Amino acid sequence: MDRRTKYCGEVGVEDIGKQVTLHGWVNSIRDHGGLIFIDLRDREGAVQTVIDPVKQPDIFKLAESVRGEYVLEIAGKVSRRPEGTENPNLPTGQVEVHIEKLDILNTSQTPPFAIQDGINTDEMVRLKYRYLDLRRPEMQRRLMLRHRVVKMMRDFMDERGFIEVETPILIKSTPEGARDYLVPARLYPGNFYALPQSPQQLKQLLMVAGIDRYFQIAKCFRDEDPRADRQPEFTQLDVEMSFVKKEDVFEVIEPLLTRIVEELSDKKVMFKPFPRLTYQEVIDRFGIDKPDLRFGMELWNITDIGNASEFKVFQSAPQVKGITAEGCASYSRSQIDELTDFAKKYGAKGLATIALMEDGSIKSPIAKFLKEDEIKAIIERAGAKTGDLLLIVADKPKIVADSLANLRNEMGKRLGLRDDSIMALAWVIDFPLFEWKEEEGRWDAAHHPFTMPMEEDLHLMDTDPGSVRSEAYDLVCNGSELASGSIRIHRRDIQNKVFKLMNYEEEEIQARFGHMLDAFEYGAPPHGGIAPGIDRLVTLLTDDDNIRQVMAFPKTASGIDPMTNAPSTVDDKQLKELHIKIVEE
Repeated sequence: MDRRTKYCGEVGVEDIGKQVTLHGWVNSIRDHGGLIFIDLRDREGAVQTVIDPVKQPDIFKLAESVRGEYVLEIAGKVSRRPEGTENPNLPTGQVEVHIEKLDILNTSQTPPFAIQDGINTDEMVRLKYRYLDLRRPEMQRRLMLRHRVVKMMRDFMDERGFIEVETPILIKSTPEGARDYLVPARLYPGNFYALPQSPQQLKQLLMVAGIDRYFQIAKCFRDEDPRADRQPEFTQLDVEMSFVKKEDVFEVIEPLLTRIVEELSDKKVMFKPFPRLTYQEVIDRFGIDKPDLRFGMELWNITDIGNASEFKVFQSAPQVKGITAEGCASYSRSQIDELTDFAKKYGAKGLATIALMEDGSIKSPIAKFLKEDEIKAIIERAGAKTGDLLLIVADKPKIVADSLANLRNEMGKRLGLRDDSIMALAWVIDFPLFEWKEEEGRWDAAHHPFTMPMEEDLHLMDTDPGSVRSEAYDLVCNGSELASGSIRIHRRDIQNKVFKLMNYEEEEIQARFGHMLDAFEYGAPPHGGIAPGIDRLVTLLTDDDNIRQVMAFPKTASGIDPMTNAPSTVDDKQLKELHIKIVEE
């Protein structure tokens, strides 16, 4: 068999007159006036090939049996297409290959969907035949972009003195915020390994080991309910550095992400350097800790005005805030009702509206409960003008934040304010160290239990844990959390105090984290790191709406793989070897 000399999608005018050997799949086959045209496709694209029955009668006869998605080897001479037959939509559209040799390497059944871009096929079918779905040009482009992103990460980190270290997949089960996937240990009945939610503890131990600058393209596993931006397994660029403050971490990640966006996509980075926004600031301004900064429509606070009014809904509310939807005063009653129902999905009991009509009048179902100067004060606080619509929620701060944050994103989408050509990257800093778990009556780590408290807040650990700020930071982009990181705890006394505040008993601390605490006794350096999500980053670069589009073999939204039928049952022999018995509930 002749070896391929060029990819189909790379054949161009520079090859005219040359002999080429191509391998690929039949994209289409056409019989035009005695000539047979075969468009042959591989990962780089398609090229037109042609067979003349007069010059190649045997090949022509063989070609008559060829069907779509057959696997062929074609050899022939590259020629310029006849004038008027060029295809400007193809990179190879000025040339064609005159076939001198044709081998059918394999046949194919008719695929369950067209191997082309823009298909409207149920995702379950696409996932069942994922190997066919991945043949489609748009899927090939996604995987090639992902490859280039990962390669750029590796090259960038290597240039800056980072060492790639692989860490184990089978580790000890320790709580890091989600359920572990457990793997039974056959040689130790009743004992289990866990698949890592992240290499968090291991990369910290590498810092104790003196590696100093570590990275890894790491597989992580979390037994959580899947959603559009979450999968049971995902991949991240895992980074850890010794002797650093958070700005040192930022100085590595900012140029890396900027380079990826600007060199591997047509998008632009909106802010240089990335803004630093505190957690409290983004909650106050946007209602969420991963704000979309491509547009304004910031939340405004009228709690003081509302509480002082005679309107009972505002008067009794712990918080009253709103957003201004520019140019939406003309919204109909049904449109307002739709927005109200949307806000209710996030806990709001209702949605108060004030429309500033073009004729200068005010249209509002709550106007009769407010004095004229109160309405004027609200409009002034909202920075509203004629033609705008004010959307107001009164409730507990968390409900106000959740409902308005999601309403803001929805209005940004409806009004076309989210420019997909822009990547608005920003850092969110100064997160709380702890969050209170009401049902469990205890403090829990807001990020993970290895996050360092701010030094100036250490004295509050004993008296006011809820006010302790952490050295955690998130990198957000276009309404998504792209990376999360922190400066870590490197002292045993501080780490032990965090565990105690989380209500762990001494015996449990030692059993779960003894290896970490022991390591801190042997000269653990100050260290910190971050882990940008690769799946989520590529999804943002491709403007896809879920990460399944940029993963080769993802699970469905319900966590199954239709192609292999995983998860599946195993036979009794395997269960017996693992000392496991299935108990029906």
